[in-house]
Amino acid sequence: MAVVLPSGTLAYEPAAVRSAERSRVWRKLVRNPAALLGGLILFVVVGAAVAAPWVAPHDPARQSLIRRFTPPVWAEGGNPAYLLGTDQVGRDILSRMIHGARISLLVGVSAVAVSLVVGVGLGLASGFVGGRLDTVIMTVVDITLSFPQILLALAFVAALGPSVVTIIVVLGLTGWERYARVVRAEVLALREKDFIEAARAMGVGWGRTLLRHVLPNTFSSIVVMSTLQVAQAILQEAALSFLGVGSGSAYPTWGQMISLGRDFVTVAWWLPTFPGLAILLTVLAINLVGDRLRDAIDPRAT
Repeated sequence: MAVVLPSGTLAYEPAAVRSAERSRVWRKLVRNPAALLGGLILFVVVGAAVAAPWVAPHDPARQSLIRRFTPPVWAEGGNPAYLLGTDQVGRDILSRMIHGARISLLVGVSAVAVSLVVGVGLGLASGFVGGRLDTVIMTVVDITLSFPQILLALAFVAALGPSVVTIIVVLGLTGWERYARVVRAEVLALREKDFIEAARAMGVGWGRTLLRHVLPNTFSSIVVMSTLQVAQAILQEAALSFLGVGSGSAYPTWGQMISLGRDFVTVAWWLPTFPGLAILLTVLAINLVGDRLRDAIDPRAT
């Protein structure tokens, strides 16, 4: 972060100050039980997703009609080889959930990355340049926000065909407006600050001013919002998969598993229950970490 010295020159926040701020945020996070619980759940989910080929006990696509509708190991008729039971064609529920975590996390993080690039770029331009450009961008944002995001995503995926790449691009391009609004508001407050005026007076170009002085001061809001948006993207991917227009049948996903198991819920309750719990715990963990991260970054929070 840049500050203005009495001489009128620009100076940057010392590394020791930035390090102290990071230490303060970290201490507040590790002392918060909810943040620790969310972090632990995320660690398990991410670890299982990364190591899926090695930790999954079975091939998620291997069918065995002899083993169909095997209940969880603790229920009557359970098999220790299938801890969470099997589905209607004998596929292992646990293995499919572990591999499904890869799709959910990949879509969530990648879609947010796409939204981040588009929304932050347009938000910076809208807030810093202003004028007609600001009017045009904010009008597009208002129009986009007037449509339910899930319906836009559903229409685009139905038109383009289900695939992981399509889901990522569609969710990314239908979620950028939130970043644009937040970043624009931050830039409008920052562009009148003394250190921005000093940079302009020294002849610093607008591009360098944005990248070196404005953008770094919006990082805290961007990080917190991105964390919470990952959870939203995971829910949207699950909803699209449940409706049959997700990533396709080539990969197991949590939403797809719930959709396939809903017709058998009365005879095999575990089919939709365990994938639903996976979505619940993952989204809850991300929200816990995101909310506590917001509180830790905000120095006004107690």
